[in-house]
Amino acid sequence: METRVAVMSVIVENSDTVEKLNLILHEYGEYIIGRMGIPYREKNINIISIALDAPQDTISALAGKVGKLKGISVKTAFSNYSGKEQPHEAETGDL
Repeated sequence: METRVAVMSVIVENSDTVEKLNLILHEYGEYIIGRMGIPYREKNINIISIALDAPQDTISALAGKVGKLKGISVKTAFSNYSGKEQPHEAETGDL
């Protein structure tokens, strides 16, 4: 199945939803390449970046579930990379 590489940005304004967010992320754990969370104490929010490699519909489903949580905003940026194997330089004749 073709996969896409994407970065999901999550802003958590309601700390009461963090447990639900973590359960959803755990559910999609096999697709998560890495994750970074930054507490922004001065603004009382948390900023989370999640790197993913998954089918596009899976990434969209994850973003939809996260976006439904109260006090959470989510945006996703997709790379142009698709999961299809790229030919090597020697195979294409490019140097």
